[in-house]
Amino acid sequence: MTTLALKDLIIKPERLASGHRLCAGCAESILAKQILLGTDDEVVVTASTGCFEVSTTIFPYTSWNTPYIHTAFGNGAATCAGVETAYAALKKQGKIRENIKFVNFAGDGATYDIGLQALSGAMERGHKMMYVCLNNEAYMNTGIQRSSATSLGASTTTSWAGSLAPGKKEFPKDMTEIMAAHNIPYVAQVSPHNWRDTVTKAQKGFNADGPSFINCISPCPRGWRFPSDETIAIAKLAVETCVWPLYEVVDGKYVLTGESARIASGKVEKKPVLDWINSQGRFKHLLQDRWEPVVESIQDQIDKKWNRLVKLSEMDL
Repeated sequence: MTTLALKDLIIKPERLASGHRLCAGCAESILAKQILLGTDDEVVVTASTGCFEVSTTIFPYTSWNTPYIHTAFGNGAATCAGVETAYAALKKQGKIRENIKFVNFAGDGATYDIGLQALSGAMERGHKMMYVCLNNEAYMNTGIQRSSATSLGASTTTSWAGSLAPGKKEFPKDMTEIMAAHNIPYVAQVSPHNWRDTVTKAQKGFNADGPSFINCISPCPRGWRFPSDETIAIAKLAVETCVWPLYEVVDGKYVLTGESARIASGKVEKKPVLDWINSQGRFKHLLQDRWEPVVESIQDQIDKKWNRLVKLSEMDL
């Protein structure tokens, strides 16, 4: 794995060009560019239906400077696995000599919900591919409907906040842990504010001897209700409150990284979840006194998961 230097990264060829139609302040293009800096090999990109796909490949235009395949919501992992299998066979026959990497980009709807079966199958079969979830915590492309990645208490168009409901009533599914349970070589969580952490993890994912999975928090100004110039600050706050810890699971070993490692060591103070709630309009109703128990439940769940993660990172395998 190469040592990261910003001056070396900025001169690399641009695999995702500007001119796409993502919303102002969307983190998805930032994350994708960081991920694609993780290898110097040729890359084949597949993408499940979602915000990222429709905004970067509006026919007859494309922002991609790589081979690219658009797939349906549910079969992104299967498509990527199929291309990887064809490559492995052709390389074994001597018909291809180049080293090529394979990555599928998908939103949380295509990962946590509709595409989970295909994703689980590809990981279990051991395909040498990387799956990247651009997690903006809802079906943003089709109107901000809740997904199983949506936070407890978030108001969406299918989990309304009102006089009887505090928004979404369920905690989000922990997809990163589900992928770690597949015993694949590499699993990680990243945030766009920490480019060095993200690119380093992408390098490890691309170089893994088997499947890898990277879950990226991707703040959405439109769906989360915050100003479009605050995307990176919101992403950083997710890490500082331990809503979204930075960590990796390397061959089963848990390692905290970035700010999360510093919080665990006591060098940085963990911020309260109320800071996170105050930063976004999708949670504004939770500031009412009657929903205080919901805020307490969110904080309690974050604390439990964080304490478990710290303990796992201290274990020697």
